[in-house]
Amino acid sequence: MFLILIAFMIIGFLVQSRLKSKFAKYSNIPLATGLSGREVALRMLHDNGIHDVEVMSVPGKLTDHYDPTKKTVNLSPEVYNGRSVAAAAVAAHEVGHAIQHATAYSWLEFRSKMVPAVSFSSRMMSFVFIFMFIGAGVINMFPFTTVIWTIVILQGIITLFTLVTLPVEYDASDRALAYLSTSGITGSLEHGQAKDALTWAANTYLVAALASLTQLAYWVMLLLANRD
Repeated sequence: MFLILIAFMIIGFLVQSRLKSKFAKYSNIPLATGLSGREVALRMLHDNGIHDVEVMSVPGKLTDHYDPTKKTVNLSPEVYNGRSVAAAAVAAHEVGHAIQHATAYSWLEFRSKMVPAVSFSSRMMSFVFIFMFIGAGVINMFPFTTVIWTIVILQGIITLFTLVTLPVEYDASDRALAYLSTSGITGSLEHGQAKDALTWAANTYLVAALASLTQLAYWVMLLLANRD
């Protein structure tokens, strides 16, 4: 099982490296329409009747995200100012999340409601593992089965969150690609390049979900073995 977890770590690293490579490649391909990421985002918001979301530039690389609490589409400098296929794809993807929010997309709503529970579970998992490895005296106060049950529940919440994230991300990409095509912002060749970039971005979430599911399976098997 640990070998599988290590394998997922390696796969995750490779997918992330591939994503950075794809982004760098498509960042050097100019968008025929000459629009910047900011302009793509603003146009997509406007065309979807969304006028209360601000498009902002945030520091960092690949730090692009949509903040539903502040209603801001946050784009990294390369995307905000970039006039490339990559910039258009990423900007449209983040606006896809803004559209999900505006239309009360069920998976995004569910995911947002899970955030407090996931944040709590992540913190508790850290405490449990600290006690397990350096606080053996404390952990001995509780039955082993109770400890494992706690881990299974916490990991189950985290895993559910990673699984719910998948339809949210894939749907945002589908919205982005559909808009870029129908609006004429990307041509047929650029559309394929944008799709390739967003596919690799989605792959990072897929690997994370599978890795989390594998961890959950490990703890469940350990729990079942201990009960026998």
